[in-house]
Amino acid sequence: MPAAGQIPLCSVATWLLLHGLLLASRPRWATAFPKGCYPEEEEGMKTFRCSHARLTEVPRDIPNDTNKLYLDSNRIPFLPRDAFRDLPVLLELDLSHNAITGVESGAFRGLAEHLRSLDLSSNRLVSVSKDAFSNLKAKVNLSDNPWLCDCRLQELIRSVELAAGSSASLVCGSSAQEEHVGKAFLQVMADTDLCNGYKKTTDVAMLVTMFGWFAMVISYLVYYVRQNQEDARRHLEYLKSLPSKQRRSEESSTISTVV
Repeated sequence: MPAAGQIPLCSVATWLLLHGLLLASRPRWATAFPKGCYPEEEEGMKTFRCSHARLTEVPRDIPNDTNKLYLDSNRIPFLPRDAFRDLPVLLELDLSHNAITGVESGAFRGLAEHLRSLDLSSNRLVSVSKDAFSNLKAKVNLSDNPWLCDCRLQELIRSVELAAGSSASLVCGSSAQEEHVGKAFLQVMADTDLCNGYKKTTDVAMLVTMFGWFAMVISYLVYYVRQNQEDARRHLEYLKSLPSKQRRSEESSTISTVV
C-alpha cells in the first residue's frame, strides 16, 4: 500500500490517459488561433473572424467547420494555390480591404461547390486570370480595384457572377485606350469588344510578318533571275568572239542548257 499522503500510481496513470484522450478529441474550435482571430456563432453558422488582425498571409489554423470567414482589413498581398482547401463547408469569404495584387490559379480550389459569396473588393488587383476563379459558383465582388481594362479582364468578368450592386464600382484604373480610364468596365464592355480588338491587332501583325517574308522571297527570285540573265548575256558575247564553227557548237550547248 502507498504511504500516507502519496497518490497511487494507477490513479496517476489513469488521469494522464484521460487527459490525453480529452486533448485528442477536443474540436478545432478549441485550438490556439492566430492573434486577433476568434470564432463565434452568427445566425446559426460558425464564423471565424480575423478582421483588423494585421495578417500578412492566409492563416493555417482556421477551423475546418467554418461557414463564414472574415479576413478583411489586413495586409495579405497574395493568395497562393490551395489557400482554402481545408474548409469544406465554407459559404462566405471576405477578403476585402487587403493588399492583394495576385491570385494564383487554384487559390479557391475545393470551394467551387458550396461557396456562395466571395468579396475581393478594395484590394490592389490589376490583372487576374479567369482560371483563378474556375468553376466557382459564388457571387464575386471585384469592385474598387485598380483594374487594367483589357481582354483578360473581359474574359474574367464573363466567367464569374458579380455580386449585386458591385458592378458600378468596377472601374478601369488603366487601359490601352485612354478614354476608358475612369469608366465602369461593364459600360466599356457594352461599347467595345476588347478581345476582338486584340484579335484584330494580332491578325494585322501576322499579315505584316507574312508580307515581309513574301517580299523577301520575291526579291531573291528577281535577283536570281537577273543574275542568270547577266551570266547568259556574258556567255553569248563570249561565243560571238569565237570562230564560227566552234561558236555554233557552243551556242547549241548554251541553248540546250537554257531550255
